[in-house]
Amino acid sequence: MNQDYIKPDNWSIIEEGFDAERVKSSESLFSIGNGAMGQRANFEESYSAETFQGSYIAGIYYPDKTKVGWWKNGYPKYFAKVLNAPNWIGIDIEINEENLDLNTCTEVRNFRRELNMKEGWYNRSFEAVLKNGTEIAVNVRRFLSLDLDEAGVIKYDITPLNKDAKIVYKPYIDAGVTNEDANWEEKFWEPLEVKKGTNEAFVTAQTFKTHFKVTTFMHNTILANGENINVSPSTIDSTVDKVQYTYGTIIAKGQTSTIQKIGGYTVSLNHENTLAGAEKVIKSAVALGYDTLLQNQIEAWAKIWEMSDITIEGDVKAQQGIRFNIFQLNQTYSGKDSRLNIGPKGFTGEKYGGSTYWDTEAYCIPFYMATKDQQVARNLLTYRYNQLDKAIENAKDNLGFKNGAALYPMVTMNGEECHNEWEITHEEIHRNGAIAFAIYNYNRYTGDYSYIPEKGLEVLIGIARFWHQRASFSKDKNQYVILGVTGPNEYENNINNNFYTNYIAKWCIDFAAEQIEKVASEYPADHKRVMDKVSLSAEEVKEWKKVADDMYFPISEELGIYLQQDGFLDKDLVPVKDLDRSQRPINQKWSWDRVLRSPYIKQADVLQGFYFFEDHFSKEELKRNFEFYESFTVHESSLSPCVHSIQAAALDKMDMAYTFYLRTSRLDLDDYNKEVEEGCHITSMAGTWMSIVEGFGGMRVKNDQLHFSPKIPKEWKGYSFKINFRNQILKVAVNHNETTFTVDGDQDLTIIVNGKPEIASKFVQIN
Repeated sequence: MNQDYIKPDNWSIIEEGFDAERVKSSESLFSIGNGAMGQRANFEESYSAETFQGSYIAGIYYPDKTKVGWWKNGYPKYFAKVLNAPNWIGIDIEINEENLDLNTCTEVRNFRRELNMKEGWYNRSFEAVLKNGTEIAVNVRRFLSLDLDEAGVIKYDITPLNKDAKIVYKPYIDAGVTNEDANWEEKFWEPLEVKKGTNEAFVTAQTFKTHFKVTTFMHNTILANGENINVSPSTIDSTVDKVQYTYGTIIAKGQTSTIQKIGGYTVSLNHENTLAGAEKVIKSAVALGYDTLLQNQIEAWAKIWEMSDITIEGDVKAQQGIRFNIFQLNQTYSGKDSRLNIGPKGFTGEKYGGSTYWDTEAYCIPFYMATKDQQVARNLLTYRYNQLDKAIENAKDNLGFKNGAALYPMVTMNGEECHNEWEITHEEIHRNGAIAFAIYNYNRYTGDYSYIPEKGLEVLIGIARFWHQRASFSKDKNQYVILGVTGPNEYENNINNNFYTNYIAKWCIDFAAEQIEKVASEYPADHKRVMDKVSLSAEEVKEWKKVADDMYFPISEELGIYLQQDGFLDKDLVPVKDLDRSQRPINQKWSWDRVLRSPYIKQADVLQGFYFFEDHFSKEELKRNFEFYESFTVHESSLSPCVHSIQAAALDKMDMAYTFYLRTSRLDLDDYNKEVEEGCHITSMAGTWMSIVEGFGGMRVKNDQLHFSPKIPKEWKGYSFKINFRNQILKVAVNHNETTFTVDGDQDLTIIVNGKPEIASKFVQIN
C-alpha cells in the first residue's frame, strides 16, 4: 500500500481535503465512462498546478511512429495511441474579476470528491477564498449517460458566501489537445470546421493518418436558484479548433448560480454526418433535461448492479474494492459493439496504448460471460475473428511463417501489431494460446457450440499452424522445443522452453484437432466450407499432432515441479521475503539487466498454466508448484494477485488468499505499484471478480455443470454474487454457517457442491 486517503464506503469512492500532490492519482480513481467514451476526473475550471488532462473515445486511435534508436526487421511501424480526445468539459470561471483556480486560492476548505458507483455520477464540492477576498461554495456533478451514450452532463453550482458576486462563465470546447504519452510530440487532430449557435457550439476535427472524424459539441444553460434565466453569451471567441462562450451573471450572497453544460462526441464510426449527429444528440438531451437524464442514469446503473453486484458483509474496504472494480469494468465495455474491446487502462489513461491485450481473453471474458448476456462475450470473440487476416499477415510478414499460420498481436487496435518492445512483440507469443482458450472457455461456460463451426474453427486452425511452425525438433532431447520466448513473466526475456508457452502450444494443437473432428461429424457443411477456405488436409493435422504429442516440458525431479524455463534453477534463488523492502518495486529500483538475471517473477507464469488447466494436475502438484513459485513472485503486474488468490483458496491457504484478494481489489485505490496517476488497471479488475467467484466461491464448470466449493475469509461475515449460467440466473450466498443457492425462474438447475450433486430450484441450502 502506497496511499491511504480514500475513505472506506460501501458504494462510493470518497476523498476529503484538498492536496495538490494527489490530484493526478484522483484524476484516475474518479474517472467516469459509459462504454462509448470516458474521461479522467479533471477539474472543469482552470487549474495551474500539475494535472493529467484526458478524455477518450472508444475505437479512436492514432498510429504514433515507433521511437527506437535502432531498427530490426519485423518491428511494428507504429505504437497505437489511445487518443486524448477534444476537451468538452472546460469551463473557465471568473468571480468578481478573478479567475477561479484552486492552485492560487488563498484557502480551500471542505474539499470533497465522491464517485457514486451505485448511481453512476461523480461529484466535487469545496469552499474557497479567492485572492480578492470573495468566499464561495462550489458543487459540481458530472456523469456520462449510459442511455444517451454520446452525451455527458455537468451541473456546476456556485454560491457566494460573504458578498454578492459577479460570476462569468466561459465554457469551451477545444480540439487543440495533445497526448501525455506521445513519441514525437506530433499533433494528432486536424481541425475541419467550427459551428456556433446561440447556446451551442461544435468543433469537427479528424485524426491525422487514421482519419477518424469527430464532432465535439456543447450546449450551455445558465440558472439562478434553479431557474433558467435565458441568458445568451455576451461574447463568442473561436479559433480553428476551439470555441468559447462568455456568460456574465450577478448573484446575491447566499444565492446559487449554475451552469449546466451538455457535451460529448459523435464519431464517423457511427455517423455519416457527425455534425448532424451532434445536433440530434443535443436536441435529445435538452428535451430530456438534467433531472430526467440523471434519473435515467440512476435507473440504468441499477439494472447493471442487479446482475453484476457482489456483496461482502463485515469488511467495508473489501466491499468498496470489488465494487470499484466491477464499476470500472462496466464503464469501460458495454458489449454493444464487436468493433470495440477492453483496453488495459480503459478510459482512465493512455499508458500501454492499444485497445486489447491477451488480458481480454484470459481475464475479462469470464466476467462478461457470467454477468451479461452471452452475446457480449461472443462479441469479444468475434473481435478476434474479424482480425484473423491481420494475424496471418503478421505471422507471414514479420516472422516469415506460411500456410495461414496466425500470430495475434500483443497489442492492437485494428488487428495489426502495434507494440514496440521487441522482446514482447516477437517473443511473448503465448497470447495466441489465450485466444484459443477463450473459445474453449466460452463454449464450456455458455454451452453455445455454434461459434466454433461458424467462426472459431478458422482461428483455431491459424493458431495451431503457428505453433506447429514455431516449434523445432531437438535431437539432443528427442522432443519438440520452443526457443527464444517471453512467458507471462516479463522479467525473463529470450528464454527457451517456457513451461506455460510449451504447455499451451500443445493444448492449442490438441484442441484444434479435436474441434476439426467434431465439426466434421456434426456440422459437415461448415467443415467443408472451412477446409476449402484454409486448404487443410488430414496429413497436415497429423504433422501438428507430432509436435503436440512430443512436446518438451522442463521439470525438476528433485523438487517435483515444472521449471519456468530451462535453467531457472541456475539462478541465485533468494526468496522475496529475504529481499530488502527498499529494493521494491524492482522494476523501478534495479537495472533491467539485474532484473533479468534475478529469480523474481512479475506475475503467474507456471501458475498461469495451472490456473487455465487445473484439471490436468493433481492438488499435490499445484501445492508444490505454488509454494515454490509464489516465494519468488514480486507481484509487480496487476494481473498477478488474482491468480494467486484463486489458487491459494483452492489450497485452503485462506489468509494468503484474502491478502491477495485485497491487493487485487485495492490495487489502484491503495496504489500498490506506485503508478495509479497514469490510469487504473482495468483488465486486471476482472481478475478481482474471479478471486471471489472462482477463488472463495470455488466455481468451476465441468462436464456441463457448475461446481462449487465455497469458502469464506475469517474477516468476512458473508458474501454473495450472481451468475448467468446458460440463461439461468443463480445467486450464491455464503456465510460461516451455510451456503445458499437461489435460482430465478421455475427451471431447476443441477449443481455440484463440494463434490455432491444438488438440485437448485428456488432455494437450496448447504450447511
